This record gives sequence, structure tokens and C-alpha cells, in this order.
Amino acid sequence: MSHKGSCHCGRIAFEVEGEPTGVMACNCSICQRKGGLMWFVPVEDLHLKTPAENASTYLFNKHAISHRFCPECGMHPYAEAIAPDGRAMAAINVRCLEDIDIDALPVTHYDGRSR
Repeated sequence: MSHKGSCHCGRIAFEVEGEPTGVMACNCSICQRKGGLMWFVPVEDLHLKTPAENASTYLFNKHAISHRFCPECGMHPYAEAIAPDGRAMAAINVRCLEDIDIDALPVTHYDGRSR
């Protein structure tokens, strides 16, 4: 199944393949402030519908995760990183997907603050 997503203003638009069965809420310094709920997919399942350069990138701490955000509206629709097993992954903020009932998804809490 394919899900459409975007930032608030539409400058960043994408489709993602798959079906989220759960999401992660992290309490690290950036995720705590963003309030996103992340669904992890292989990066090849994320298909940008707008140019990649429409998104800005924020790196912090170990610079391991590329937090992608819209410089126009400020939304953080996804991030990109390498998983511990070496696979390129995308973390999709399900709050930016059009057709997802986020209340129906189980949330796993991750203690990123302690990492």
C-alpha cells in the first residue's frame, strides 16, 4: 500500500510504500520538541514527489541522522539514517501522512535522551 505525505505547505511531498503497524516516540532533545511519531522504512520505499533540494537538513550530536524539514513551513516530515545493520532507512513522521489513523497505531517509547 502507498501513503501520501507532505509538509504543511506542500513544498515537500512524498509517497511511502508499506503499512505502519506501530510507531516510535523518542525523547531525545530534538524529537521531544518536534513531537513526531516515526515509522521506519527502507529508504527505497520513500519516493519524493518534489525535488530533494526543497527540504533542508538539520544534523546534531553525532550527525548520524539527517533530519529533513521544510524551510518554508518548518514541518519535519522525515529523516534519513543508516540502521545498525547497515541498511539505509527513512523515518517517516506519520503525523505528516494524509490517510493514517495515528490513534490506532501502537507507540513504542524510545529513550533517546540517554543515548
